[in-house]
Amino acid sequence: MYFLKVEICGINTSKLESLKSDDSEELLRRVRSGDAAARERLISGNLRLVLSIVSRFQVKSEKADDLFQVGCIGLIKAIDNFDLDVGVKFSTYAVPMIIGEIRRYLRDNNIMRVSRGMRDVAYRALQAKEALTPKLGREPTVEELAEALGEKITAVSSALEATLDPVSLNDPVFADNGESMLLLDQLSDPDSVDEGWLDNIALSEALKKLSEREKSIIELRFYRGKTQMEIAEEIGISQAQVSRIEKSAIDVLKKNL
Repeated sequence: MYFLKVEICGINTSKLESLKSDDSEELLRRVRSGDAAARERLISGNLRLVLSIVSRFQVKSEKADDLFQVGCIGLIKAIDNFDLDVGVKFSTYAVPMIIGEIRRYLRDNNIMRVSRGMRDVAYRALQAKEALTPKLGREPTVEELAEALGEKITAVSSALEATLDPVSLNDPVFADNGESMLLLDQLSDPDSVDEGWLDNIALSEALKKLSEREKSIIELRFYRGKTQMEIAEEIGISQAQVSRIEKSAIDVLKKNL
C-alpha cells in the first residue's frame, strides 16, 4: 500500500528496524526483569510487524495512523503477556494479538455497524485473496474466494461490501488542470430538473410582490402547514380575514407566475 513509505504517527516507516528472533528473546527476558529500556527497544523493533499487519486491512490512507496506533496497543499487550516458557516465537504470539486489536477497533468505530460474523467472513476473504493472488497471477473472483472459504457467494460478497468505507458525495473522482470532479457532480436528481429550480426562482420573485402580512400568511399556511384558524389566533385577526388575505395573495402570485 502506498502509505507504507511515508510517515505514520511521525515515524518514517521506511527506516523501521526489524529485530532478529534471538534479539527479541533476549529483550523479552530483560523486560521480565523490569528493564524499561528493553521494553522500549522491543516495541520499536516490532513496529514493522505492526505496519505489515495494518497493510492487510483495505482502508483509506487517512486511517493508517489510527490503525497503526491501535496495532501498537496490540503489540504492547503481546509484550506484556508473552510467556517465554511456552516455546513459540514472539511474532507467532503477537500477530493474532495485533490483528484482534485492529479488528475490534474497526468493528466498534465503523460508521456502518456490521456484525462480528460478517466481519470475520470479510477478514478471512481478505486473507484468502492475499494467498490466492500470487497462485492465480491475478486477483481471485468472489466465486473463487467463496469456494476457498466454503461460504456462499452472497455471504462473501456482502461481507466484503459491508467492510468498505462509506463514500462521501464530496469525494473527488477525477481531476484535470486543478479542477476536481466530485462524485456529487456525477449523480443526477430526477426531482431537481431545470424546470424545478426555475419555478422556485419565479415563485421567489412573485412573493416579493406581496405585502408583509400576505407573505406571513402564505408562509404559515403553505410552508408550515397551519390552518386558517391557527393563523388567526397567532397573528390576532379573524379566520375570515385570514381567508380573504390568503385568497388575495394567491391571486397576486398567479398573476406574477
